[in-house]
Amino acid sequence: MKLLLIYNPAAGGGKAKKFINPMMQYFVQKGFNVVLKLTTCKRHATQLTQEADFSQYQGVVASGGDGTLFEVVNGYLRNTSLQDIYAKKPPLGIVPNGTGNAFSKELGLTGVCWQKAIDIIALNHRKKIDVGVFRTENEVHYFLNMLGFGFVSEVNKASIRLKFLGPYAYFLAVFQRLLGLKTYQLQLTIDNQLVERDNVFLEVANSRYTGDNFLMAPDAQIDDGYLDLVLLNKASRTKILKLFPTIFTGKHVDYPEIEVFKAKKIRIQTVPPQILTPDGELFGKTPVEIDCISKALEVFWR
Repeated sequence: MKLLLIYNPAAGGGKAKKFINPMMQYFVQKGFNVVLKLTTCKRHATQLTQEADFSQYQGVVASGGDGTLFEVVNGYLRNTSLQDIYAKKPPLGIVPNGTGNAFSKELGLTGVCWQKAIDIIALNHRKKIDVGVFRTENEVHYFLNMLGFGFVSEVNKASIRLKFLGPYAYFLAVFQRLLGLKTYQLQLTIDNQLVERDNVFLEVANSRYTGDNFLMAPDAQIDDGYLDLVLLNKASRTKILKLFPTIFTGKHVDYPEIEVFKAKKIRIQTVPPQILTPDGELFGKTPVEIDCISKALEVFWR
């Protein structure tokens, strides 16, 4: 089987570089013919995937963190290299080696376990999963994991400046942003239901985890044709601090300040506009339209 491997050597704070050679050797050991493409800058993974000739491969593999996977998925779904309109795109493989590997948890992969990930690809089992598509500022993008805004975007932005602290960056960013916490007016159209709230954050989830360890949407399923919406509405700083640790276990959804909905189509407006964070990236802003594309992507599965 011939694979296209899109690899981010800067993933995991640059630690991913040391896995390239042993990973390539293990691919060969498992009988794969691998064409390796290294990313060199932001959005490069999208470009490499979008411009690839998919007729030459039996699989496309994303190796990095959630950001790399986000870029590869966007390039993959924009790729138009197959001339036969009935031809199927090669399945997508996921080999995590980044700081955040939230989506790979759906595959039973935790941390940097690239050998187990390659074993899954070698099984050649496939599964069709849902994809989220969002439209913002006249652009269309896709996500596999989550799209959030509000407090979660502010924390994500602050944690980038604290990356030198490793896994503690996100926790310190939470406390920093709590000092300046502000709510905003949220108007949601969830399928045909109108919801208006004084909101702290909203996460639109295709999968269960975000940020590697946060069980943000415990009931989300990646192949049910729905996206799960998790809202934290107006709450005191003390209540948010009390609620925060429960996100690791998914128990936050039991708090009255948290609401959960399921939807296929979502239309969002906020006052003031909020920066979006799709799959841990930071770009775009509200208003935004989000849809669930049912079973739009075939992936190597366990």
